[in-house]
Amino acid sequence: MDNNQNTVIEIAGKHLGKVGGEGYKSTYAPELLVAVPRYYNRESYGIKEGDLPFVGGDVWNAYEVSAITENGRPVNGMMKIYCPADSPAHVESKSIKLYLNSFNMTRLGSTAHECVNLVEQMVAKDLSKLLQTEVKVKFFTNEFTPEVEFGTDFIHLDQAVNLDEETFDTFHSDASQLQTTTAGPEEIKVTTKVTSNLLRSNCRVTNQPDWGDVYIEMETSGTNAPDFASLAKYIVSHREVSHFHEEICEMVFTHLTEAYQPSRLMVACLYTRRGGLDINPIRATHTEMIPTMFTDVNYRNKKINKYSKNSNYREAKLVYEGNY
Repeated sequence: MDNNQNTVIEIAGKHLGKVGGEGYKSTYAPELLVAVPRYYNRESYGIKEGDLPFVGGDVWNAYEVSAITENGRPVNGMMKIYCPADSPAHVESKSIKLYLNSFNMTRLGSTAHECVNLVEQMVAKDLSKLLQTEVKVKFFTNEFTPEVEFGTDFIHLDQAVNLDEETFDTFHSDASQLQTTTAGPEEIKVTTKVTSNLLRSNCRVTNQPDWGDVYIEMETSGTNAPDFASLAKYIVSHREVSHFHEEICEMVFTHLTEAYQPSRLMVACLYTRRGGLDINPIRATHTEMIPTMFTDVNYRNKKINKYSKNSNYREAKLVYEGNY
């Protein structure tokens, strides 16, 4: 291995080999970014700076970008980054991962729209300065599509509650956030089906962020139905909790049981794939509440690409197909 390659490895290895979550900052930290000069590798192939035999650029798609507004409301989405190939450097991959992660608990803007604009501006400015070129950035917020296996009657909390008007100030699994509302007389049964893509927790071992969608179905008395705003705040309160996926699901199940005394309850946490695995724990009071995709191993999941109608970005979704 020549000296140029050794130099590249030394530069790129600044954040490698960290353990126990070292390097995972949750507030804005542009100092985490590391530039790798293109010169070293190009020289090895006889490619001369200023006389490139090609045109083009590097496209980075970041699928777990998030920040919070000034009132603590999470804003999640996908970010597309474009850097031209004639820039003197490219960004080291783990450093940009850590950098984007540092936005997770950074408060920006009074609304979700303002937060998105500020994140775009900050990332474009930081990367352009680092790489000495114009870097283009677009932050697409998620258009959430519920899993079809759960049915089409789950209410998304974003649609039920104006989250920009709520204050989120607890991020350590606070069951006291859960409040009740009256949806009818005590003797009637009320069924609540809600879903949210605002579930975020952290790995117990590495402290890496884990992102997921949560599905909740419960049957309660008319006087003990869940208040949607408080339910949203409770889900968001797991944002700085460090537990395994299965533990998060069981914590939520237990807290909902204690708060609402449901006669029927189902909680499913569908987490984003990491390292080739996605983990999807589900807990229920009754077997029939669990969709077939969980219990029948003949159902397989297939990753497909789907263009969001509103966001114009390609979103990876899971569909389930049977009898293979």
